[in-house]
Amino acid sequence: MRRACDSTQTVRWRVSISIGKGGLMKRRFALCWEIIALALLLSAVPAKAEPLISGYSGTGVSGTLRRVMEKERLWPKRGLDVKPVYFNSGSTMAQAMVAGDIVASDSDVPAQLSPKLAGLMDVRVIAVTINRLEHFLIVRNHIRTADDLKGKRIAISRFGSASDVTTRLAVRFLKLNPDKDLTFLQSGNTPTRISALVAGHVDGALVSPEQVYKVLASKCCRVLADLSELPLDYARFGIVAPLSVLRAQRETMRKYLESYVEGIYILKTRPDVALAALKAEGVDDPQVAKDVYKRLAGSFREYPAPDLKGVQAALDSLAIAKERAPQAKDYIDMSLIEEIKKSGYIDRLYGK
Repeated sequence: MRRACDSTQTVRWRVSISIGKGGLMKRRFALCWEIIALALLLSAVPAKAEPLISGYSGTGVSGTLRRVMEKERLWPKRGLDVKPVYFNSGSTMAQAMVAGDIVASDSDVPAQLSPKLAGLMDVRVIAVTINRLEHFLIVRNHIRTADDLKGKRIAISRFGSASDVTTRLAVRFLKLNPDKDLTFLQSGNTPTRISALVAGHVDGALVSPEQVYKVLASKCCRVLADLSELPLDYARFGIVAPLSVLRAQRETMRKYLESYVEGIYILKTRPDVALAALKAEGVDDPQVAKDVYKRLAGSFREYPAPDLKGVQAALDSLAIAKERAPQAKDYIDMSLIEEIKKSGYIDRLYGK
């Protein structure tokens, strides 16, 4: 009888142990599923985007590309939270970069080179999106030749800005001395210059391609020169950043630059997106929009690497450069765009 009881007790313990192990296994199984569910939930929550404040100046050209990029969400696609900030001139934008208010700029390359020239901040050109002058020199109707410009008033945004240095460069090609033959007036970016021109407050000004038709439609003015026809490589539009930022935030800046590479691809290959951007800028005439688009699509560079000749021309056009003899190679950082190129990304975009 005792043996029977012992045997029964043993069976009970075995059953109890078996049940205990089964419960433990169930709890472990449930815990595993909870961990998996939590992992899936966390993966579904988007990572916090990296903030980046960039500057831009002027309307049109680079602005059209920026609108395309924003429409296609190319920055968020790469986990970036880019906040573009508008400046009414390249010189004020350069001041903001020196102050640390912005960490990059995508327009007015010449003005952004000034801080390094002046010894205020070491900056680098990491891309040149358009390597030529793109604006038109528009004058009042009574000015028929370059000689007629002598003694006249020319509108610029601010002294030291791209509109200033490129206007001076353009009139030199017209055999005029900008320091002696003309009077330069600071009036603001393209829309303000147009208003001053139409009202007759000034006699000439640079006007961006998408705005030319508005001036000509007023019947007050004519085109004296299309600067894109000048035989000159010139780093007019591109990306400039402080060297300290390029070193400290290299991967962020690579993503930032890669976004522009894709933006250029979309602008060049998807006219509908670019035309929508132009319409948002106020270019309502379909034929004008097509003409402007054709010009821009031909100007933006598929591989926007900094160009030595273009950057050197931009440097040489700055008044402050005359005494310093700067070399373009000291103002360029090719490493990021080369990294993007070597990855095969650009070739994949264009199907090469």
